[in-house]
Amino acid sequence: MHGDDTVGVVDFHMHVYEKPWNSWVVEYLKKINPQIDYTRPIDEGILIREMDSAGVELGVVFAESTPEVTGTVSNEFVARLGKNDRIIPFCSVNPSKSENVVEILEYCINELSMKGLKLLPSYMYFYPNDTKVYPLYEKAVELDIPVVFHTGTSIFRNVRQKYADPLLLDDVAVDFPDLKIVMAHSGRGLWYNTALMLARIHDNVYLEFSGLPPKRIPEYFPNLEELEDKLIFGSDWPGCNLRELVNGFKNLPYSNKVKRKMLRENALKLLKVE
Repeated sequence: MHGDDTVGVVDFHMHVYEKPWNSWVVEYLKKINPQIDYTRPIDEGILIREMDSAGVELGVVFAESTPEVTGTVSNEFVARLGKNDRIIPFCSVNPSKSENVVEILEYCINELSMKGLKLLPSYMYFYPNDTKVYPLYEKAVELDIPVVFHTGTSIFRNVRQKYADPLLLDDVAVDFPDLKIVMAHSGRGLWYNTALMLARIHDNVYLEFSGLPPKRIPEYFPNLEELEDKLIFGSDWPGCNLRELVNGFKNLPYSNKVKRKMLRENALKLLKVE
């Protein structure tokens, strides 16, 4: 059985690097997706080739300021990739390492033309509802950009799982009702029900399904069709075979209307792309 090829795809969760990630990340990726040469930078050509193979129109690509866990991918490198209009660059700031996070965010959005922010609390070691981080959210609201939060468990060395509970985003959603909150991995592992609850009760909270096997989505998230406007596809590439994953999502037992929203339309709205 093949997915419905009439359903277009926007991938809201892709990774690149200029210098190789930390060794334990590379070893993991070699097992998951051995087709990639991890000794060379993942550049525009490799990314577009992978997107084309899977029928992905647009890809959101993240910078990473997580040296203890995965490594560092500079905002400038990702912004350069974003000169290709199929690549949507998201910046990274680390509230535990930088005191001028608001200024860095402004620079990335206004000077580098990046389109959103990615935060990884369990990789960066901060609670997302710590009011010390609130000025960053205030600026994101002012700039009208989506913020992707890593939620759920991770297997990489040095991750501190306590920061990844999506319930910590409840305060953020209440205190910043205009902040567009995307929960990457949708509470993977321990907190699927929590993530589902947050998406139900908060207008500004979205479920993003990177790192999850598509065939388990209906089990993890009952009655997901009721949240058709809150669903976002993400791959976590290169941590997957992109073409197989896209086909898996296209084969989900939902209506084509729901799958169109999950795979494309909701992402375009968040990204303000016509």
